[in-house]
Amino acid sequence: MESAVSQPLSQRIQKLEESATIAMAQKAREFKAKGIDVISLSLGEPDFKTPRHIQEAAKAAIDEGKYFGYSPVPGYLDLRQAIADKLQRDNGLSYTPNQIVVSTGAKQSIANVFLCLLDPGDEVVVYSPYWVSYAEIIKVAEGVPVPIMGTLENNFKASAEQLKEAITDRTKAVIFSSPCNPTGAVFTRFEMEAMAEVLRKHPNIYVVADEIYEHINFQDEHVSIASMPGMYDNTVTVNGFSKGFAMTGWRLGYIAAPEWIAKACGKIQGQFTSGTNSIAQRAGIAALEGDMTAAREMKAAYQRRRDLVLELLKDVPGVKTYVPTGAFYLFPDVSDYFGKSDGDTTINNASDLCMYILNDAHVSLVTGEAFGAPNCVRLSFAASDEQLKEAIRRIKESLSKLN
Repeated sequence: MESAVSQPLSQRIQKLEESATIAMAQKAREFKAKGIDVISLSLGEPDFKTPRHIQEAAKAAIDEGKYFGYSPVPGYLDLRQAIADKLQRDNGLSYTPNQIVVSTGAKQSIANVFLCLLDPGDEVVVYSPYWVSYAEIIKVAEGVPVPIMGTLENNFKASAEQLKEAITDRTKAVIFSSPCNPTGAVFTRFEMEAMAEVLRKHPNIYVVADEIYEHINFQDEHVSIASMPGMYDNTVTVNGFSKGFAMTGWRLGYIAAPEWIAKACGKIQGQFTSGTNSIAQRAGIAALEGDMTAAREMKAAYQRRRDLVLELLKDVPGVKTYVPTGAFYLFPDVSDYFGKSDGDTTINNASDLCMYILNDAHVSLVTGEAFGAPNCVRLSFAASDEQLKEAIRRIKESLSKLN
């Protein structure tokens, strides 16, 4: 066994938490490698294939032979123009290509922003439950995450009053996702206006609005906070292609921001990764400019699956649910099972419950502790009807063993 002296890792990496979603997916893969039939509901990944016209655009770009060199650091100009056109068309937001930076996934986009905005000790108000990487990215940038918690009773949406109370002299930014990972909550126009009303009084606070699930919204409209009066100059809109276009493996995300922030993000990206994958960018243009039928069909399928899972969970005692209005997750409260045991395993928390369900039912979920909500678990319904029915059947059977 190697001694600590031979492993001189930085404090930064030692303090960094491993992504819980990736860790749970890895455990599920290890079970599958042993021949165990695991149903994975842990990763936030569409189970659909990338639409055909997007695939064909990538093939055409390869055949054309023009896109084998390094791409421009902020992204190809025509892709950034296509993003600007999309933001004007869909979100009522006017940006130039110079205000857009394309990155290797929206995760890198968020990291770029916080590395550019935060100094040591700066606070970031984080709407909670939150995507697992928000808090850790903020910490890597030497900032301090300040969570404000929504509750199951209000579909996990923290209020504007909570935002107001969380702001201090050290607050530099606010981050939220809508539709939200992990809860599926979607902020309404009224709720967004209330948020903006608080933030307009603090012109030195910047909003990072994660809109990666924009196309998986079961409500009447998607609202971008940058479109609210007085918010444009203080908002960084983050989006990408992974969820709405089933392009997770293509690793393509972007920001639209005030030009000085975009320029800074291009600067830091130029030192870390430079421009993102050239062929993926050509596919991104096809996604934005092409037919949206496949995206609409995927959304309809997710909504139907949501309703299926909610109906199935009605027969599972001790699981408290709500109705998510976007994304493809359910985030039920499972605290009724804390303290229970099957005689061999005692469930002390959501992490224990997830491991128990993985070991006993061979279904992988993710503990809510990773999202700032220790009483909950995240269940992805980005799976087939048959898998969802079998997963809930197995979970119900396993939970019945706990007393």
